[in-house]
Amino acid sequence: MLRQIASRAVRARGVAARLIPSAAAAATTESVAIRALTTSAMKAGALSVPSGANGVNYHNPAPEGGYAFFMPRQSLIGPGALKTAGSIVKSLNLKKALIITDGGMAKSGAVKAVENMLAENGIEAVVFPGAMPNPTDENVADGLKMLKENNCDFIVSFGGGSSHDCAKGVAVVATNGGRIHDYEGVDRSTKPILPLVSVNTTAGTASEMTRFCIITDSSRRVKMAIVDSAVTPTIAVDDPTLMVKMPKALTAATGMDALTHAVEAYMSTISNPVTDASALHAIKLISAYLRTAVHDGSNMQARDMMSYAQFLAGMAFNSASLGYVHAMAHQLGGFYNLPHGVCNAVLLPVIQEFNASAVPDRFIDIAEAMGLGQLSSEEAPAKVIAAIRELSGDVEIPANLELLGAKPEDFDVLAENTLKDACGFTNPRPASKDEIIDMFRKAYEQGGESQKKAASA
Repeated sequence: MLRQIASRAVRARGVAARLIPSAAAAATTESVAIRALTTSAMKAGALSVPSGANGVNYHNPAPEGGYAFFMPRQSLIGPGALKTAGSIVKSLNLKKALIITDGGMAKSGAVKAVENMLAENGIEAVVFPGAMPNPTDENVADGLKMLKENNCDFIVSFGGGSSHDCAKGVAVVATNGGRIHDYEGVDRSTKPILPLVSVNTTAGTASEMTRFCIITDSSRRVKMAIVDSAVTPTIAVDDPTLMVKMPKALTAATGMDALTHAVEAYMSTISNPVTDASALHAIKLISAYLRTAVHDGSNMQARDMMSYAQFLAGMAFNSASLGYVHAMAHQLGGFYNLPHGVCNAVLLPVIQEFNASAVPDRFIDIAEAMGLGQLSSEEAPAKVIAAIRELSGDVEIPANLELLGAKPEDFDVLAENTLKDACGFTNPRPASKDEIIDMFRKAYEQGGESQKKAASA
């Protein structure tokens, strides 16, 4: 009731201020009174204090010096964004692009959309179709060679996370020198990268707008996590009309990847009110639209909202970072060459069960965002974890790591490498090597019959 009164007062204040200037002072007094009344009611117990990002404080102790928030220089989102990108690129006086994409995009002709956009604005381009599904150090070296041979002065990545990550790798080595291995870790570069325009076709990894770059070291069979503000693309382009033809399985995997980004960012030890708000709305949109996007790929509203959802999730984890789901998924992807989003989806409920004992209150707002209602910190964790498993099953994600081909005898080395991955450093509950092994084991053994049948169909 008090919220309704406050809302009406705000609307009335706006109207009054426009009609008579003297009303502005009265409206300000009224607003102060409403805030005081709300605060008094909360203190008296008449109103419950909301938790988390919808509440009145940080999840975590605020650091000295404040937070950093990372974004591309410019982000274009929505139908028609690709066309708008052309005039912006032209204004930067760039002459020749290396378009980095994967073989499927090149062979299908989908990459022509970018070639045409550049040509219409008088910009030359050559295509490097060598970004593998889990891009490797060798892909980066090959792309760099083509960039130099063709005297390209900027890069356009076209596709999903693999194309964007490969492009980031080429862009950072092109200006900083050395090998991509030199930049594993946090903020290892010393110079800006080449201008990079990332045109996204999935929803998604959010790699088109983040400072994260994941490249597989082919000799070690390990995914290198490069976390560096310098590798953030110059321009991010998310045009949902480019996502309509995304296959069902890819829509599901990338959508669950986006959900994982949002959940892990919200759980992070360095989250803040901005990342919390981004994460929660991403969770809300994914819960509402992922099933439709998977089962009715031509539904433009679902595609559009999933595009926003994955971007919001990217905004969240780009500054709040991630957790053990990604740290463990990177090892599975590097060791077995498995799809990243699927690994995340399988691991997500297991790691959240591990986290629940440390931060049960974090699940309250997640539950509400997933449409589960207002739950207590005792109820919310189990309900959220069940809802994650249900969503994963509904979009036909395999139930467990056994179905993906992982082997228990490898869990020891996978756990060892997990503890070195930068993404795990911000998990809300620290884990030992034995606990990581146990989580791999649980993810290997879990799964309902519906998911197992979907995986074998």
